[in-house]
Amino acid sequence: MKKKSECLGIYHYRWQKIGKMMKLCIILVCLFSFSLSATTLAQRERVNMKLQDVSLRQVLEQIREQTNLQFMMSKEQGERVGRVSVNAENATVAEVLDKVFASTGLTWVINEDIIVVKERPQSSVLSPAPDCVKGVVKDEKGNPLPGVTVRVKGTILGTSTDADGRFSLLLIDEKEMAFVFSFVGMQSQEVAYTGQKELNIVMQAEVSEIDEVVVTGYLNIDRRHLTSSVTSVRMDDIQKPGITNLNQMLEGKIPDMVVTSNSGEINATPRLRIRGTSTIIGNREPLWVVDGIIVNDPVNLSPDVLNDPDYVNRIGNAISGLNPQDIERLDVLKDAAATALYGTRAANGVIVVTTKRGHVGKPVISCSVTGTFRRHPRYTDDKINLMNSKERIQFSQQLVANHYIYPNNMPLTGYEYVLSRYYSGALTKEQFQTEVDRLQTMNTDWFDLLTKDSFSKDYAINVSGGSDNIRYYASLGYTSEDDVIRRTTNRRYTAAAKLDMTLSSRWRLSFNLNGYLNERKYTQDEVNPIDYAYNTSRAIPAFSEDGSYHFYGVYNRYGSYLNFNILNELVNSYKKQSTSNFTATVNLNYEVTEWLKLSATVSGSVNSANLNGHWGEKTHYIADLRGSDYGEKAPESSLCPYGGELATNNYNTKSYTARLQADFHKYLDENENHFLNVSIGAEANSSRYNAYSHTQRGYYDDRGKSFVTDLSPSSFPTYYSSWVQSNVPTITDNLTNLLSAYATATYGYKDYFTLNANTRYDGSNKFGSRSNEKLLPVWSVSGLVDLKTVSGLQLSWLESFSVKGSYGEQGNMLDGQTPVLVLKKGSYSDYRDEMISTVASGGFANPNLKWEKTRSYNLGAMASVFKNSLMINFEYYYKKTSDAFMSKTISDVNGFNTYVVNSGTLRNRGWNVGITATPVKTKDFNWILSGSLSKVTNTMSTLPGQETYELSDFLNGTAVVEGMPIGTFYSYKYMGLSPVDGGPMFDDWEDRKSELVDLDKYSVYTKVLVPSGQRDPDMTGSINNTFNYKQWRLGISLNYSIGGSTRLFRMMEDFVNGYSAEANINRDMLKAWKKPGDELTTDIPAIMGSASNGYNYYSYHWSSASTSDVVKIADNAWTMYDYSDLRVVSADYLKISSISLTYEFPRRILSRWKLERLALTLGATNLYTFCNSKLRGQTPTQGGFSDIQLSDTPTYTIGLNLNF
Repeated sequence: MKKKSECLGIYHYRWQKIGKMMKLCIILVCLFSFSLSATTLAQRERVNMKLQDVSLRQVLEQIREQTNLQFMMSKEQGERVGRVSVNAENATVAEVLDKVFASTGLTWVINEDIIVVKERPQSSVLSPAPDCVKGVVKDEKGNPLPGVTVRVKGTILGTSTDADGRFSLLLIDEKEMAFVFSFVGMQSQEVAYTGQKELNIVMQAEVSEIDEVVVTGYLNIDRRHLTSSVTSVRMDDIQKPGITNLNQMLEGKIPDMVVTSNSGEINATPRLRIRGTSTIIGNREPLWVVDGIIVNDPVNLSPDVLNDPDYVNRIGNAISGLNPQDIERLDVLKDAAATALYGTRAANGVIVVTTKRGHVGKPVISCSVTGTFRRHPRYTDDKINLMNSKERIQFSQQLVANHYIYPNNMPLTGYEYVLSRYYSGALTKEQFQTEVDRLQTMNTDWFDLLTKDSFSKDYAINVSGGSDNIRYYASLGYTSEDDVIRRTTNRRYTAAAKLDMTLSSRWRLSFNLNGYLNERKYTQDEVNPIDYAYNTSRAIPAFSEDGSYHFYGVYNRYGSYLNFNILNELVNSYKKQSTSNFTATVNLNYEVTEWLKLSATVSGSVNSANLNGHWGEKTHYIADLRGSDYGEKAPESSLCPYGGELATNNYNTKSYTARLQADFHKYLDENENHFLNVSIGAEANSSRYNAYSHTQRGYYDDRGKSFVTDLSPSSFPTYYSSWVQSNVPTITDNLTNLLSAYATATYGYKDYFTLNANTRYDGSNKFGSRSNEKLLPVWSVSGLVDLKTVSGLQLSWLESFSVKGSYGEQGNMLDGQTPVLVLKKGSYSDYRDEMISTVASGGFANPNLKWEKTRSYNLGAMASVFKNSLMINFEYYYKKTSDAFMSKTISDVNGFNTYVVNSGTLRNRGWNVGITATPVKTKDFNWILSGSLSKVTNTMSTLPGQETYELSDFLNGTAVVEGMPIGTFYSYKYMGLSPVDGGPMFDDWEDRKSELVDLDKYSVYTKVLVPSGQRDPDMTGSINNTFNYKQWRLGISLNYSIGGSTRLFRMMEDFVNGYSAEANINRDMLKAWKKPGDELTTDIPAIMGSASNGYNYYSYHWSSASTSDVVKIADNAWTMYDYSDLRVVSADYLKISSISLTYEFPRRILSRWKLERLALTLGATNLYTFCNSKLRGQTPTQGGFSDIQLSDTPTYTIGLNLNF
């Protein structure tokens, strides 16, 4: 929509939630705050001017420069006044304004030091009655609105609300009287007068208020002149009940953004992709910017880790510690025109976070309390398709009846252990049957033992207020989350303080302080309670009859059995993680003239992350290292004879940013038809990253956190020689400096069209020598045309219609590359009798490495019809990445086996459409419907190295294949079950293996395997409904994903090494092939043992023989079955993402309780997912590519928000 008015000078009202005011804010408020009667100010302030034939804007600018007054007027009002002449000597502002507006049909009103130009009603002023009406005006959240114009309809009688939103107005002698309330950014409201002595008015924001201004971090852009692709959302519109992490709120909310989470653990960070994938081996995550400052991840994880689709990021990213309650809005920059000012770091898009700031008015305190209940998984869930105890025993009995030969050294437990004791004579037949009966009814509930229903709490308090000269915002937050996985918790503490000061009419100063501490505790990766609950037989007890842990023997590296119990592992091991951040930012602005402003920004931040992993001496993990059970003597070959193990990882990052920027904003003609905006700046960034990693043994966590100190080397020679001497700490110290210059220019003619150009140059100590061959690796041009205005269309139903386009080029440089050889100075070598040095990791010279270049095209169209009740946005984009970084396999004689080269080409194309509609809008009820649909297709256009990717990369979707999308995974082509023995059959080219002789891995795998889909969807979107009825608000959000594929959980894994006694089995195995003819009704292979006919044929693939001259295609038929196209299903889904119901308590109750606002919210997330019926035991975002992780669990939330 078009802006209703423009501001001369800086005039911003920001209505925020509140927090706790800090001492610094109180002191500065006392020093700088002052008040002055508005009427007195206008009458006392005097000006001198002699202007001939000038515009109204020039007159008001002269008044502004000579006084502390600010003005608000529309462009149309200025045109109505036309050219004026003013000759004033020591005249009051009121005298000048009265003269200027005489005979124009306009008048002016004043509130504080803001003068608002408004219409002068034509009707005459009626005689006032002795009575008056009072009232208060607030926004939808209960915050008072100062400066609202209150007018008696049909008269010039009016006033404005004060800083508390209150007003008082004389009544007139009129039978039918109404009041009109108007305010910039709010919907005008007319209220009939029926004798009330006090009015309580709630004004609603314009539907497109968030769209008025786009925040890019460097600039605030009028959306009418926005030529690039940016999606802006209010934080209130994307918040989900019970979700305390911004990353997890983004699913389905941002067009062109794919959010993928492979774990439902609290605060597990999902993968974010904006408009596909623009790099092969580089970082694919978007850049985060908070209040104009780039923020870094707490730990510099390598791109290989972050790009791994199966990696569960428990450490978090750059904004994991940010409290969503402190966030005002998000602006997602997607095309090159939007991201160009961020240079080489913005190739994957930019997410700009704007936090809340103070507002003008009395202090308003806001508190929110939220409680969230999470439901843990249960065997009764329809997605859990596992055998119970009785079925598992019957399955074992069938194995025995088929003369199945169990694997050697399997764990001693369950039915097989009881049977072995019976065969050995340790149990009589009656005792054996008694034990079997007990196991059949045991049904150990591993999910109940390893997970639990949990309850989490979130508290936030903030305060906001101030005067025209100083505004403040401060907040505190505390989050206490317990996951459904036992012994998994998260505690977050946040604090923020903002201070904005107007030092004079030209100088403005702001301070930002933000900090958080995040403490998390979770299980060791090797424990993985969810995977254990899925894959462990329910016929195994967790406790003995006396209540102690029931241990069963697990074969270890020393050739013996050692005790194991998952609960014992859970209790005696942990991972503890502490991440913290403190950021301070100072911004100084100086207004040289109306059209030229200078700004300086300095920011510093300190990040730290401390990760400790502990294995206690009572765990099986340590027993395996020790070579004996807890309490027994360790052998001489022990790797950990005493105590446990402690792995310590400490990371610290100190970052600094300094920026100078000049902004030129000027109309080029007297009629203000042509405007030019130019911004130029320079920025310096420095970041020092330190890391320390060390694993130590002999640690006693329960004995004062101490280490063993008197261990004799001669007692355990293997321990010292094989581990201690080679286990040295790893220290990392990296310094990255970046110096940048940037410029942007925007030209526009009226509201007809806008043209924009951006460029940036980055110089860094990490770039290769050839990366600077092109002076400006980042630049863009873009334009926008308002077709309705240009064409002069006069359609009553069409509010606006515009099109835009952009083109840009971006450069990217891979971290860890260097133009010169980097040596690591080592320590003394006793063998060489001298100090030695080695080539550092990634330190081989790569001087020929150039920029990875991405060219982007974007086309868009926006339309609004039926008085903005329906708004449609459509965009199409195309991105081509050339000289993409790729790993090339080379001979080991070079000292390393891989090398990064510029040889790849990637193409991404896609479109998105967004719709916002108001199907129903009445006095008491309205329904707002919004939805989005995004489509992306990416293709690798270059043949990668023939030996770069292994078989597992193709099967798991991490190999890059020419002509295929990134993330495409391959499978064995399933041909059915053998009618002879029920074994699985595949098209594995055994009858054509001569065609595979001497072919490289890439050629063999792309011939034999078949593409089965891509792991990431190519279409995503959301459907959001908001229903408002009086004090009630109901929100329903649905997310959907189309085009992705996934594997079912592995089912035949136990065939490889043989069925083990402790393993649970998928219930589908009850449908296994038993006799000829079953292959017509089932695809579950026959259960085979080493004594079964055909077992050897299926257990060894022909290509795995040592004499084979063909690249190994598979190990055995059982693995091929799990990785066949039969086990691939669609990952399409429609999820009820969230439902929330809010009740806003009415004014009559609030006034009784002395509150400004009170709201109660009930909510739920992840209620149900509609997906492929074959996905039993998993969700669409999970896959059988790795260990099983926790899926998204339903949550139920109750929240209370109050203002006072």
